Amino acid sequence: MTIFSKIIAGDIPCYKIAEDDRYFAFLDISPLQKGHTLVVPKHEVDYIFDLDDEELAGMQVFAKKVALAIRKAIPCKKVGQCVIGLEVPHAHIHLVPMQSEDDIRFSNPHLKLTPEEFEAIAASIRAQF
Repeated sequence: MTIFSKIIAGDIPCYKIAEDDRYFAFLDISPLQKGHTLVVPKHEVDYIFDLDDEELAGMQVFAKKVALAIRKAIPCKKVGQCVIGLEVPHAHIHLVPMQSEDDIRFSNPHLKLTPEEFEAIAASIRAQF
């Protein structure tokens, strides 16, 4: 069971943004920017392009809804999308609020936020759904 599956199951706490019967979105705990969110399918699939076409399309539509809420809640020009990461064998999409393309460079220092900051960010995004 991956760490993401444990988060979805409620075994590990997270700052949940949204979920439906197939997908789950939560704040990244090592964010590039405030509002950096991960979108995952609820069942474990290591590689995003191993998802069947319907599930991949559904994940993108779900991610779009999350990105629209992020953009309303977090001042930014756009919400960037990135599929990157080998550290967790569970397909996921990063949604990162951006003022410039530099804001989505994963080599940049990551933010250190307090639990209160994370909860306030999550609440502001959830309120936009």
